[in-house]
Amino acid sequence: MTMASTETPNRALTNIRFSDLEPSLSEPVLEALTLAGFHFCTPVQANTIPLLCSFKDVSVDAATGSGKTLAFLVPLVEILRKSSEPPKPHQVMGIIVSPTRELSSQIYNVAQPFISTLANVKAMLLVGGLDIKAEMKKIEEEGVNLLIGTPGRLYDIMERMDILDLRNLEILILDEADRLLDMGFQKHITSIISRLPKLRRTGLFSATQTEAVEELSKAGLRNPVRVEVRTEEKNQNELASSQQLASSKTPLGLHIEYLECEADQKPSQLVDLLTKNMSRKTIIYFMTCACVDYWGLVLPRLAVLKGCSLVSLHGKMKQIAREKALASFTSLSSGILLCTDVAARGLDIPGVDWIVQIRSAAKKDRDVMEKGLRAFVSYIRAYKEHHCSYIFRWKELEIGKLAMGCGLLQLPSMSEVKNQSLSTKGFTPVEDINVTEIKFKDKSREKQRQKNLKAKKAVVPKEPKPRKANTNPNATATITRKKTAKQRRAAQTIEDEDELARDYRLLKKLKKGAIDESEFAKLTGTEEFV
Repeated sequence: MTMASTETPNRALTNIRFSDLEPSLSEPVLEALTLAGFHFCTPVQANTIPLLCSFKDVSVDAATGSGKTLAFLVPLVEILRKSSEPPKPHQVMGIIVSPTRELSSQIYNVAQPFISTLANVKAMLLVGGLDIKAEMKKIEEEGVNLLIGTPGRLYDIMERMDILDLRNLEILILDEADRLLDMGFQKHITSIISRLPKLRRTGLFSATQTEAVEELSKAGLRNPVRVEVRTEEKNQNELASSQQLASSKTPLGLHIEYLECEADQKPSQLVDLLTKNMSRKTIIYFMTCACVDYWGLVLPRLAVLKGCSLVSLHGKMKQIAREKALASFTSLSSGILLCTDVAARGLDIPGVDWIVQIRSAAKKDRDVMEKGLRAFVSYIRAYKEHHCSYIFRWKELEIGKLAMGCGLLQLPSMSEVKNQSLSTKGFTPVEDINVTEIKFKDKSREKQRQKNLKAKKAVVPKEPKPRKANTNPNATATITRKKTAKQRRAAQTIEDEDELARDYRLLKKLKKGAIDESEFAKLTGTEEFV
């Protein structure tokens, strides 16, 4: 595979105008760019647009925020414009694949003014969480020529609809390719590519070139040109006046800081950061959906964050809720977004132990207690299953401090806790409490819980096998005793753990493509609470 590397420092914008690019862009596209306020190219646009417009495959390595979306949308529209004849209603001429619904929606919206310059070309957004039968009906009745969506939904549509004609497809774009593969879509991507003609243009865009991305490049691209755009960064080992620059993938305007602290101190440090920046917009990334749910419930209860807008966003939410959450945060002038990588990168109060107050909330509301438990378990398992095991060393986790940070009342009896020598230092269990008696503050949920408990008690037990007579004359009669509080807590913990383990198995099936998102939502019951 021939590789022609193009490296350009990213100064946010170059001095190259879109109207200066060769081959020349069409007047309708230049007008659409001008109306959108785009006059000068970013480095990735200046390098990539001419290559794709010259019918070359490209493998682009550029940082997030470098302008990749226009870098593939503009040439895609130009390539479709140069098609020999207008496409038929079900003739697919282009496909754009991206890893998340939110990113797909964003690409679709950005593309609208450019697609509108094409006669008889209809684009459609295909993402999970929406009624696939309604989408299929719309495609049958109205036709489609450009598909923009997530791998799972694109795969499903292609599997179910023979009416789609892919034989004359002109261009395929794989956006955020490293994340496409990280999120377990490799099977879907491979299947989609296998259905497409080999004589097409392909653009592969990624923030990082992993081995898997390299393999995908070899399988999906024909003799691609490698475009590597790096940002400028001052070399900290040199004097500022020297203006010496070092290569970096971090956007030039991004300032990165980090703080090392113990797991049980993370919440207080987080609250300190948030309270100092309440006039700004802040995004907090969590490792799992359960962690987002927990902190989305806990943070609004803190007096120091009163009046601050908090929005939660993760992959288990329904599509409508996800769209509303993203739109809500986008419209805010200040606020906090709590999310997983679906959107993807402490106060010292005298006399108050902030972690304990979280535990106080868990004692009063079963919802806080259960979400804290789920956050704790999901965090450990996400750490355990992370592909970067050299960095995420789960056996070195201090789960005692982590449990305190999640406001747990008791440590769960999960296998990772019982069978591993993980440190429980720093955790103090709450004594003299029966977790089965903790109620939901939400009266309807508590009413349903009590109904479920009664239903379990009403189940007729199986007839016990007759016991052999005890021939030991010294044996005393067996005294039936009620379960102790400790035994009840253990039983409840086991029940909770079984449910979590079931959800975890379903999540693995979802990632492997064995079930779709709607099935996952039904089986886990998450669709009821969104």
